[in-house]
Amino acid sequence: MNANLSPEELAAEWRNWLVLYRAYTGIAREFSIESQACPESAGEQPTDAGVQQARHWFDAMDQQIHVYQLRQFLQTSASVDDEILRLLLVRHLEKQPHSSADRDKVDFLLVQYFSHLAPVRLEDVECDLAYVAQALENVVGAVNFSIPDWLAPLEQVIESATACSSLNELFRGRVLEEGRKLKANSGEDYFTPIALVAFARFNFLIRRIFFRLMHDEINCIHDGLHELERRGTRVLDCRRAHFSRNEPVERLRMICHSWKVMFHAEYSSGQPLKILTDLRMVVQEALSRSERGPLGNKPASGQPTQVNAAKPASAAGMATNAPEFEIAATLLQHQEE
Repeated sequence: MNANLSPEELAAEWRNWLVLYRAYTGIAREFSIESQACPESAGEQPTDAGVQQARHWFDAMDQQIHVYQLRQFLQTSASVDDEILRLLLVRHLEKQPHSSADRDKVDFLLVQYFSHLAPVRLEDVECDLAYVAQALENVVGAVNFSIPDWLAPLEQVIESATACSSLNELFRGRVLEEGRKLKANSGEDYFTPIALVAFARFNFLIRRIFFRLMHDEINCIHDGLHELERRGTRVLDCRRAHFSRNEPVERLRMICHSWKVMFHAEYSSGQPLKILTDLRMVVQEALSRSERGPLGNKPASGQPTQVNAAKPASAAGMATNAPEFEIAATLLQHQEE
């Protein structure tokens, strides 16, 4: 908070802090983060002592709140609106100097705020730098659209991601890692207006590509499981995907349905998504083997079968004591690597 603010500006700034205080305490409750109440947090008019206490309280909370906690809270809480996102974004942009954690939080807040502002039917071709800059002008300021050389590779990464036809192809091509490298190597240049706009656009488009591929993956698995059930298959060997050796097809189908409902993850190539891509391979191989039958013929109609569609764990390069997968939203909400 600027000590040179007028009383009116100071009062407005204080009201913003009261809004943020409610958001921060909500995060603290959800993740059991220990924090002391700010003594003057309920007051409408700040005192000098209250300003100092608030400054120290917010700084201490920022040190304790991790980006994955911020992400999960802001994506799942019904109380989060555009104003809370804007105030959080402004707060982290105004920090000096910025840490890597500040950059990661800003990186998420930018795309989350823009996603809230963007119309649902916004086409990818409409989402150019000028469009994003106009939407974010109240937080990033005026933008010089001269793209520095170090940002130029972002467009190539977007094109490579667009060309991917599956999550597995996206991960194997290490497309997401290229974007992360640019962010990690940008230093303070990340916080220039043109870079903020460019990365907000990049994250928004990559997120769309990611979720389109993710939903295609789930639909493919769901349809494959339905077809296996129709052919009489009741269990699958799913050790490759960290399920059991005799996993009921019905349970797998229920898990796929829960994924459609619960999947709020920020794009990442973490373990839950590897499970998703591995499960698709298991189902596809099971369908192929089911078509051939044990002797190369199709199985008799209605005859229950067990399909071993996974290689032994050691041959697949997996630990033999891989934990059983549980249906839980927390497994589907994980950090970017």
